Amino acid sequence: MLESSSSLLFIVFIVLFLVLLFAVLIKRNGTAALLWNEIIRENIINFVMNQSKEQRILNFVLQNAVRGDPSSVVDTIDKYCSEKEWAMNVGNEKGKILDKTVEEVSPSVVLELGTYCGYSAVRIARLLKPGAHLLTVEFNPKFAAIAKQMIEFAGVQDKVNILEGPSEEIIPQLKKKHEVNTLDFVFLDHWKDRYAPDTILLQECNLLRKGTVLLADNVIFPGAPEFLKYVRNNPHFQCTNYPSHLEYMAVQDAMEKAVFLG
Repeated sequence: MLESSSSLLFIVFIVLFLVLLFAVLIKRNGTAALLWNEIIRENIINFVMNQSKEQRILNFVLQNAVRGDPSSVVDTIDKYCSEKEWAMNVGNEKGKILDKTVEEVSPSVVLELGTYCGYSAVRIARLLKPGAHLLTVEFNPKFAAIAKQMIEFAGVQDKVNILEGPSEEIIPQLKKKHEVNTLDFVFLDHWKDRYAPDTILLQECNLLRKGTVLLADNVIFPGAPEFLKYVRNNPHFQCTNYPSHLEYMAVQDAMEKAVFLG
């Protein structure tokens, strides 16, 4: 009995030590921060509440945001993710860079790669001019279902079309199946190792025109080195880097704008 109690105390001590260790590390290291938030902390909360983080974000929006007000939805998601649980939205700091780019381009046809909970889709859609539309691609059907509800609650469902499946399968279908001629703006925020091959695929499918703007998130952290190498060394692109921080953290990050020159 004494041995069992000692073993339990030892396990509790180890757990507390690891929690304190990660608490220190997440202030200094982005990888440790993601490990803590995405694997350890999130799984513990999911187990206790029997609910996914994405569902908790949606519920918070449904309870606290104003229906039909996309800016209220965006602000409410930011509040939840900065105060309660970290999530991989573009966030408000980099969101302002996204806003500025959308306003400068004034696109009619937008492609987003990586919908997640619908945060950036709502953020983009609220700035689109009448008649413009956004196609957003999401591989995970559970995320797509959350995003659909988020987009409808924000009141921008008439401007947004969620396409479920891998980007490498959907991009070649855009012209015939979804009647896309060329794209005015592309926001890349999905798997980082898909940034470069999907950019090449967009070119091969003749979906980019002279002046099409690509904006890529998280090019420093977690990082998209192959994408940066490709667009920065390609005479068909003119690039601009926007230093920033990882969403809801103090970790250094950046966005990269690549304008297709034809």
